[in-house]
Amino acid sequence: MQRWFTLDALGALVLALAWISPLAYAVWAAFHDVHAAVGLDLSAPWTLANIRAVWQQAPWLAYIVNTIKLVTTVLIGQLVLCTLAGFAFARFDFPGRGVVLILVLLQLFILPEVLIVENYATIARIGLFDTTLGMGLPYMASAFGIFLLRQAFKSVPKELEEAARIEGCSWLGVLWRVYIPAARPVYLAYALVSVATHWNNFLWPLIVTNSPQTRPLTVGLSLFGAPESGVDISLISAATLMTIAPLVLAFIIFQRQFMQAFLTSGIK
Repeated sequence: MQRWFTLDALGALVLALAWISPLAYAVWAAFHDVHAAVGLDLSAPWTLANIRAVWQQAPWLAYIVNTIKLVTTVLIGQLVLCTLAGFAFARFDFPGRGVVLILVLLQLFILPEVLIVENYATIARIGLFDTTLGMGLPYMASAFGIFLLRQAFKSVPKELEEAARIEGCSWLGVLWRVYIPAARPVYLAYALVSVATHWNNFLWPLIVTNSPQTRPLTVGLSLFGAPESGVDISLISAATLMTIAPLVLAFIIFQRQFMQAFLTSGIK
Protein backbone atom coordinates (compact mmCIF):
# COMPACT_ATOMS: atom_id res chain seq x y z
CA MET A 1 0.00 0.00 0.00
CA GLN A 2 2.80 2.37 0.91
CA ARG A 3 4.53 1.58 -2.38
CA TRP A 4 1.44 2.45 -4.44
CA PHE A 5 0.99 5.66 -2.46
CA THR A 6 4.58 6.63 -3.21
CA LEU A 7 4.13 5.90 -6.90
CA ASP A 8 0.94 7.99 -7.00
CA ALA A 9 2.70 10.89 -5.30
CA LEU A 10 5.64 10.60 -7.68
CA GLY A 11 3.35 10.53 -10.71
CA ALA A 12 1.44 13.57 -9.45
CA LEU A 13 4.73 15.41 -8.91
CA VAL A 14 5.92 14.60 -12.44
CA LEU A 15 2.62 15.80 -13.94
CA ALA A 16 2.72 18.97 -11.85
CA LEU A 17 6.26 19.73 -13.00
CA ALA A 18 5.31 19.08 -16.63
CA TRP A 19 2.30 21.38 -16.28
CA ILE A 20 4.14 24.23 -14.55
CA SER A 21 7.33 24.11 -16.62
CA PRO A 22 6.07 26.31 -19.53
CA LEU A 23 4.92 28.97 -17.07
CA ALA A 24 8.18 28.77 -15.15
CA TYR A 25 10.17 29.18 -18.37
CA ALA A 26 8.00 32.15 -19.39
CA VAL A 27 8.74 33.83 -16.06
CA TRP A 28 12.46 33.13 -16.50
CA ALA A 29 12.52 34.45 -20.06
CA ALA A 30 10.52 37.56 -19.17
CA PHE A 31 13.21 38.77 -16.77
CA HIS A 32 16.30 37.88 -18.83
CA ASP A 33 17.64 38.96 -22.19
CA VAL A 34 17.00 36.76 -25.20
CA HIS A 35 20.45 35.12 -25.18
CA ALA A 36 20.15 34.08 -21.52
CA ALA A 37 16.57 32.90 -22.08
CA VAL A 38 17.42 30.70 -25.05
CA GLY A 39 20.63 29.40 -23.49
CA LEU A 40 19.16 28.97 -19.98
CA ASP A 41 22.11 30.82 -18.50
CA LEU A 42 21.39 30.52 -14.76
CA SER A 43 24.10 33.04 -13.92
CA ALA A 44 22.57 35.81 -16.06
CA PRO A 45 21.27 38.83 -14.14
CA TRP A 46 17.57 39.50 -13.79
CA THR A 47 16.23 42.62 -15.52
CA LEU A 48 13.03 44.61 -15.98
CA ALA A 49 14.10 45.87 -19.39
CA ASN A 50 11.77 43.45 -21.20
CA ILE A 51 8.74 44.65 -19.25
CA ARG A 52 9.57 48.30 -20.00
CA ALA A 53 10.20 47.55 -23.67
CA VAL A 54 6.96 45.63 -24.07
CA TRP A 55 4.91 48.33 -22.35
CA GLN A 56 6.23 50.95 -24.78
CA GLN A 57 5.59 48.93 -27.95
CA ALA A 58 1.81 48.46 -27.71
CA PRO A 59 -1.19 50.18 -26.08
CA TRP A 60 -1.38 47.67 -23.24
CA LEU A 61 -3.28 50.00 -20.92
CA ALA A 62 -6.05 50.31 -23.51
CA TYR A 63 -6.07 46.52 -23.95
CA ILE A 64 -6.36 46.00 -20.20
CA VAL A 65 -9.22 48.50 -19.92
CA ASN A 66 -11.00 46.87 -22.87
CA THR A 67 -10.63 43.43 -21.31
CA ILE A 68 -11.95 44.61 -17.95
CA LYS A 69 -14.92 46.21 -19.71
CA LEU A 70 -15.54 42.98 -21.63
CA VAL A 71 -15.46 40.60 -18.66
CA THR A 72 -17.54 43.02 -16.57
CA THR A 73 -20.19 43.40 -19.28
CA VAL A 74 -20.41 39.64 -19.80
CA LEU A 75 -20.53 38.93 -16.08
CA ILE A 76 -23.31 41.46 -15.39
CA GLY A 77 -25.37 40.07 -18.26
CA GLN A 78 -24.79 36.50 -17.13
CA LEU A 79 -25.66 37.20 -13.50
CA VAL A 80 -28.94 38.90 -14.44
CA LEU A 81 -30.08 36.38 -17.06
CA CYS A 82 -28.84 33.25 -15.28
CA THR A 83 -30.32 34.35 -11.95
CA LEU A 84 -33.77 34.92 -13.44
CA ALA A 85 -33.69 31.74 -15.52
CA GLY A 86 -32.27 29.63 -12.69
CA PHE A 87 -34.92 30.93 -10.30
CA ALA A 88 -37.70 30.18 -12.80
CA PHE A 89 -36.46 26.62 -13.37
CA ALA A 90 -35.99 26.00 -9.64
CA ARG A 91 -39.21 27.43 -8.20
CA PHE A 92 -41.89 27.70 -10.90
CA ASP A 93 -43.80 24.79 -12.40
CA PHE A 94 -44.78 25.81 -15.92
CA PRO A 95 -45.77 23.68 -18.94
CA GLY A 96 -42.77 22.26 -20.77
CA ARG A 97 -40.28 23.18 -18.05
CA GLY A 98 -38.32 19.95 -18.44
CA VAL A 99 -38.18 20.27 -22.24
CA VAL A 100 -37.05 23.88 -22.06
CA LEU A 101 -34.36 22.98 -19.50
CA ILE A 102 -33.06 20.22 -21.76
CA LEU A 103 -32.93 22.64 -24.69
CA VAL A 104 -30.96 25.10 -22.55
CA LEU A 105 -28.53 22.41 -21.43
CA LEU A 106 -27.98 21.32 -25.03
CA GLN A 107 -26.00 24.54 -25.36
CA LEU A 108 -23.25 22.83 -23.35
CA PHE A 109 -22.74 20.37 -26.21
CA ILE A 110 -22.37 23.03 -28.90
CA LEU A 111 -18.92 24.49 -29.43
CA PRO A 112 -18.95 28.30 -29.64
CA GLU A 113 -16.90 28.06 -32.85
CA VAL A 114 -19.84 26.39 -34.59
CA LEU A 115 -21.95 29.51 -34.11
CA ILE A 116 -19.33 32.08 -35.08
CA VAL A 117 -20.69 32.75 -38.59
CA GLU A 118 -24.27 33.20 -37.41
CA ASN A 119 -23.20 35.27 -34.41
CA TYR A 120 -21.08 37.47 -36.68
CA ALA A 121 -24.00 38.05 -39.04
CA THR A 122 -26.32 38.87 -36.14
CA ILE A 123 -23.88 41.27 -34.46
CA ALA A 124 -23.21 43.05 -37.76
CA ARG A 125 -26.95 43.25 -38.50
CA ILE A 126 -27.78 44.99 -35.21
CA GLY A 127 -24.82 47.37 -35.48
CA LEU A 128 -22.65 46.04 -32.65
CA PHE A 129 -19.58 45.13 -34.69
CA ASP A 130 -16.32 46.32 -33.08
CA THR A 131 -17.98 47.08 -29.74
CA THR A 132 -17.62 45.66 -26.24
CA LEU A 133 -21.30 44.70 -26.15
CA GLY A 134 -20.92 42.90 -29.47
CA MET A 135 -18.05 40.83 -28.05
CA GLY A 136 -19.96 39.88 -24.92
CA LEU A 137 -23.56 39.50 -26.09
CA PRO A 138 -23.32 35.87 -27.41
CA TYR A 139 -22.07 34.64 -24.03
CA MET A 140 -24.57 36.24 -21.66
CA ALA A 141 -27.14 33.41 -21.67
CA SER A 142 -24.86 30.76 -20.16
CA ALA A 143 -26.32 27.26 -19.87
CA PHE A 144 -23.70 26.39 -17.25
CA GLY A 145 -24.64 29.46 -15.17
CA ILE A 146 -28.37 28.70 -15.43
CA PHE A 147 -27.87 25.10 -14.33
CA LEU A 148 -25.47 26.04 -11.52
CA LEU A 149 -27.81 28.65 -10.05
CA ARG A 150 -30.83 26.38 -10.51
CA GLN A 151 -29.12 23.73 -8.40
CA ALA A 152 -28.13 26.33 -5.79
CA PHE A 153 -31.68 27.72 -5.58
CA LYS A 154 -33.23 24.25 -5.30
CA SER A 155 -31.13 23.64 -2.18
CA VAL A 156 -32.64 26.67 -0.37
CA PRO A 157 -35.36 25.58 2.13
CA LYS A 158 -38.85 26.50 0.95
CA GLU A 159 -39.68 27.63 4.49
CA LEU A 160 -37.54 30.72 3.94
CA GLU A 161 -39.45 31.52 0.76
CA GLU A 162 -42.81 31.02 2.48
CA ALA A 163 -41.79 33.27 5.37
CA ALA A 164 -40.78 36.01 2.95
CA ARG A 165 -44.06 35.67 1.05
CA ILE A 166 -46.01 35.94 4.31
CA GLU A 167 -44.13 39.16 5.07
CA GLY A 168 -45.41 40.57 1.80
CA CYS A 169 -42.41 40.13 -0.51
CA SER A 170 -43.02 39.86 -4.22
CA TRP A 171 -41.31 37.10 -6.18
CA LEU A 172 -38.49 39.46 -7.10
CA GLY A 173 -38.26 40.45 -3.44
CA VAL A 174 -38.00 36.79 -2.44
CA LEU A 175 -35.29 36.28 -5.02
CA TRP A 176 -33.32 39.33 -3.85
CA ARG A 177 -33.71 38.80 -0.09
CA VAL A 178 -33.67 34.99 0.19
CA TYR A 179 -32.21 33.14 -2.76
CA ILE A 180 -29.40 35.44 -3.87
CA PRO A 181 -27.88 35.81 -0.36
CA ALA A 182 -28.10 32.04 0.15
CA ALA A 183 -26.25 31.42 -3.12
CA ARG A 184 -23.50 34.01 -2.55
CA PRO A 185 -20.62 31.43 -2.56
CA VAL A 186 -21.91 30.01 -5.85
CA TYR A 187 -22.01 33.50 -7.35
CA LEU A 188 -18.38 34.04 -6.34
CA ALA A 189 -17.24 30.76 -7.89
CA TYR A 190 -19.19 31.39 -11.08
CA ALA A 191 -17.84 34.93 -11.34
CA LEU A 192 -14.25 33.66 -11.16
CA VAL A 193 -14.92 31.04 -13.84
CA SER A 194 -16.64 33.58 -16.08
CA VAL A 195 -13.93 36.21 -15.73
CA ALA A 196 -11.16 33.68 -16.39
CA THR A 197 -12.98 32.28 -19.45
CA HIS A 198 -13.64 35.60 -21.13
CA TRP A 199 -10.33 37.12 -20.11
CA ASN A 200 -8.69 34.34 -22.15
CA ASN A 201 -11.22 34.29 -24.99
CA PHE A 202 -9.47 34.87 -28.31
CA LEU A 203 -11.18 33.71 -31.49
CA TRP A 204 -14.48 35.59 -31.23
CA PRO A 205 -12.89 38.92 -30.12
CA LEU A 206 -10.38 38.56 -32.95
CA ILE A 207 -13.21 38.26 -35.48
CA VAL A 208 -15.54 40.92 -34.12
CA THR A 209 -13.01 43.67 -33.29
CA ASN A 210 -11.12 45.83 -35.73
CA SER A 211 -9.52 48.65 -33.74
CA PRO A 212 -7.28 49.18 -30.68
CA GLN A 213 -10.17 51.06 -29.03
CA THR A 214 -12.03 47.78 -28.47
CA ARG A 215 -9.30 45.15 -28.82
CA PRO A 216 -8.81 42.98 -25.66
CA LEU A 217 -5.55 41.64 -24.27
CA THR A 218 -5.64 38.27 -26.03
CA VAL A 219 -5.97 39.83 -29.47
CA GLY A 220 -3.36 42.47 -28.65
CA LEU A 221 -0.97 39.77 -27.47
CA SER A 222 -1.45 37.76 -30.68
CA LEU A 223 -0.63 40.80 -32.80
CA PHE A 224 2.36 41.66 -30.65
CA GLY A 225 3.64 38.07 -30.80
CA ALA A 226 3.70 37.97 -34.60
CA PRO A 227 6.10 40.75 -35.66
CA GLU A 228 7.41 40.87 -39.20
CA SER A 229 11.01 41.29 -38.05
CA GLY A 230 11.17 38.05 -36.09
CA VAL A 231 10.34 36.64 -32.67
CA ASP A 232 11.99 37.76 -29.43
CA ILE A 233 11.17 35.08 -26.86
CA SER A 234 11.98 37.37 -23.94
CA LEU A 235 9.63 40.13 -25.10
CA ILE A 236 6.84 37.69 -25.90
CA SER A 237 7.25 36.02 -22.49
CA ALA A 238 7.12 39.42 -20.79
CA ALA A 239 3.93 40.32 -22.69
CA THR A 240 2.37 36.96 -21.85
CA LEU A 241 3.24 37.39 -18.19
CA MET A 242 1.61 40.82 -18.18
CA THR A 243 -1.52 39.31 -19.74
CA ILE A 244 -2.00 36.44 -17.30
CA ALA A 245 -0.75 38.15 -14.12
CA PRO A 246 -4.16 39.60 -13.08
CA LEU A 247 -5.84 36.17 -13.37
CA VAL A 248 -3.07 34.41 -11.44
CA LEU A 249 -3.22 37.04 -8.72
CA ALA A 250 -7.02 36.81 -8.50
CA PHE A 251 -6.89 33.02 -8.17
CA ILE A 252 -4.23 33.19 -5.46
CA ILE A 253 -6.37 35.65 -3.49
CA PHE A 254 -9.71 33.85 -3.93
CA GLN A 255 -8.65 30.19 -4.22
CA ARG A 256 -10.07 29.25 -0.80
CA GLN A 257 -13.45 30.82 -1.54
CA PHE A 258 -13.38 29.32 -5.03
CA MET A 259 -12.94 25.75 -3.78
CA GLN A 260 -15.40 26.11 -0.91
CA ALA A 261 -18.06 27.54 -3.20
CA PHE A 262 -18.08 24.51 -5.49
CA LEU A 263 -17.98 22.10 -2.57
CA THR A 264 -20.89 23.77 -0.76
CA SER A 265 -22.92 24.10 -3.96
CA GLY A 266 -22.82 20.35 -4.52
CA ILE A 267 -20.76 20.51 -7.72
CA LYS A 268 -18.29 17.67 -7.71
